[in-house]
Amino acid sequence: MVTVLPFGSWPSPLTAAWASSAAPRLEGGALVADEVWWGESVPAEGGRTTVRRRRSDGSVDEMLPNPWSARSRVHEYGGGSWAATEDGVLFFVEKSDQRVWMLRPGMSPQALTPPALDVRYGGLRWQGGVLLAVQESHGEAAVPARAIVVIGTGAAPKVTELVAGSAFVAHPALSPGGDRLAWIAWDHPHMAWDRTEVRIGRIENGVVAGWSTITSGESAALQPEWVSDDVVRYLDDPTGRWNIWEVRLDADLPRTAIAPADADTGGPLWVLGARWHAALADGAAVAVRTDGDDTLVRISAQGEVTPISLPARSRLNVEASDGDRVLVSGSAPGTTGLWLVEADGTAHQVVGESVDAGILPFLPSSRAVSFEGVHGPVHAFDYPPTHPEVRGPEGERAPYVVLVHGGPTAHVAGVADGKTAYLTSRGIGVLDVNYGGSTGYGRAYRERLRGQWGVVDVDDVAAAATGLAAEGRADPARIAIEGGSAGGWTVLAALVGTDVFSAGISRYGVGDARALAADTHDFEARYLDGLIGPLPEAEALYVARSPLSRPERFRVPLLLLQGAEDAVVPPAQAEAIRGALTAHGVPHAYVLYEGEGHGFRRADTIVHALESEVAFLGRVFGFETPGVPAIELTPGR
Repeated sequence: MVTVLPFGSWPSPLTAAWASSAAPRLEGGALVADEVWWGESVPAEGGRTTVRRRRSDGSVDEMLPNPWSARSRVHEYGGGSWAATEDGVLFFVEKSDQRVWMLRPGMSPQALTPPALDVRYGGLRWQGGVLLAVQESHGEAAVPARAIVVIGTGAAPKVTELVAGSAFVAHPALSPGGDRLAWIAWDHPHMAWDRTEVRIGRIENGVVAGWSTITSGESAALQPEWVSDDVVRYLDDPTGRWNIWEVRLDADLPRTAIAPADADTGGPLWVLGARWHAALADGAAVAVRTDGDDTLVRISAQGEVTPISLPARSRLNVEASDGDRVLVSGSAPGTTGLWLVEADGTAHQVVGESVDAGILPFLPSSRAVSFEGVHGPVHAFDYPPTHPEVRGPEGERAPYVVLVHGGPTAHVAGVADGKTAYLTSRGIGVLDVNYGGSTGYGRAYRERLRGQWGVVDVDDVAAAATGLAAEGRADPARIAIEGGSAGGWTVLAALVGTDVFSAGISRYGVGDARALAADTHDFEARYLDGLIGPLPEAEALYVARSPLSRPERFRVPLLLLQGAEDAVVPPAQAEAIRGALTAHGVPHAYVLYEGEGHGFRRADTIVHALESEVAFLGRVFGFETPGVPAIELTPGR
C-alpha cells in the first residue's frame, strides 16, 4: 500500500551515516601479482587514507596501518599519493610531512626523502624498477618549483631531478628501455585543460639531457604512455574532443588519431595520477569515453571499437594494467569500487560493496535532460523523488535541489551518489547540472565559460531550474541551489543575480573573486585570467561579478558550510558572506568544521553536513524532517 505524504517529509531508511559510507573515497589502485591494491579514505579515522589489498581468495588486509595516511598536497589537490612494486613493496606520501616513505612487508616504514621545508611529492609511479614522482618545492621562494624526480629505494636513497623547465609537470612515463621520458608540461596562465605540451626527453647520466615537443602547445594534451621504445600514445583535443593519438618517434610519419569519436577520452587534471587509457599486450587499448555518461571501450590494434559491459558509468578511471587485464575505478548505482576487466572483456567488481536488495528500490534513476539556455543547450541529470511506499499529494510539485559541481571545469554523470539518494528518498528531487564550462561534452562546451564565469554558469543553472519547473516536475517556489568551491561561487552569484532560487547552500564557496585571486595557491593563481580576465586590467569585472559586491541582493535563506583549514577557499570568504547576510537581515546558518580542508573527509563532518542540509531545506520550505535534528537560523538584524 502506498502512503501519501508531503514531499520532503518522507521517512527513509537511507541515513546520513549510510550516505557517507555508501560511496567510499578511493585513492588509486594497483595490480600486484594476483592481488588488487587500492587506497581508500577512512572517514571514521579522521579521513586518513589507507592502502588495502584483496587477495586471490577474497580476503582483505590493510597494508598501511593507522596512523599513517597516504595523501599528497602537490597543487593542494594531490593525487598519486602511493605506488607499489610487483612484489608488494609500498611507497607512499605521508600526509603529515609530505615525505615519501617505503613499507616492505613485515617491516616498519622507512623514509626515502629527507625532511625539508615544505617540499611535497605526488604522482608516484613505479616503472621498470624506478620510482618516479612530481616534486613541488616551496621553501622561501614566492613561486613553488616543480620537477619530475627519481626517488632512490636502496640503502642510501636520494632524490634526483630528471627534468623541470616549466611551471607545472605531470604524467611522467618511462620508456620500456628506460632511456626516454615522456611527460606533460604547462605554464601560467593556462590550466591543464587549456594548453599543455607532451614532451619527450632522452635520459643521459641519470637526467633528461634534452627534450622535444610532439604536440602543438595550442591544445590540452594529456597522459602519454609508451607502447614500445619508439611509439607513444597520448590524449589530445585538436579536433575539439579528447581522443587517443599515436606517434612513431623512429619515422617521419604524421601522428594519427586512434579510433576518434565524438566523445572525450580525457578530463580535467585536478589531481595527479588520473588516467583514461592503457595499452594492452596485443597492441590494443582500453579507454574511457565520456559524453554525458562514461563508458569503457576496447580498441583493437586495427581500430575496431568494442564496448565493455561495466555497471559503473561515472568517474571512470583506468587505475592499472598488466598487459592483459585492466583495473578500473568508478561509480555505479548504489556503489563505488574497482572492477577488474579480463582479457576476454568480462568485468567483475573486486572492491566495493554490492548494493543491498533492500536499498535498490530507494535509488533514483537518472534522466538525461537538456534545456535551452541563452548561451546554448544546458546538459543535466534529473533525479526525481523516489520511494517504493510513499508518494506526494496529488497536484503537489516536489521541492528540488539544483546541484552545481565545482571546478568549474568538472563533470557529473548520470549515477546517483549516496547524497542524491539520501535526498530523493525523502521526497526532495535533485537536478545535477553540467553548466557551460563543464568537461565531458567537448572543448567548445567547456570554453563557453572563458571570460564568462559568473555569467554563463549562472544563466545555465537558472535555465535548467526554470526548464524543469516548466515541465511540471519541480515546484518553482521551492527550488534550492547548492554547490561547493567554484560551485559555491555559482550558488552565491545565482542568488544575487536571479530570482529563480528560493534558498541556497554554499560549501566553501567563493564570494569575492579578487580575494580568491589574492589568496589562492599557485596551481590556480592564474586560473581566473581565463575565467574572468587578467588583473589588474579586468578588476572592474571582478568587482561586478563578485556576489559580495551586491550584498543587498541576498534575500533568500542561505546555509554556509566551511572547513577551518581550507587553503583553497579560506574561511574568511564564508565569514564575509555571513557578515553580509547578518547586515541585511537574511536568515542563515554558518557551520565551521575544525580539522577540515577543501572538501570534507571526516565521518562526523559528512553526517552533520548532510543532516544540516535536509534540516535547512525543511525549515525554509516548510516540511517536517523525521529523524533529522532541527537547525536554527540566525534571522539577522
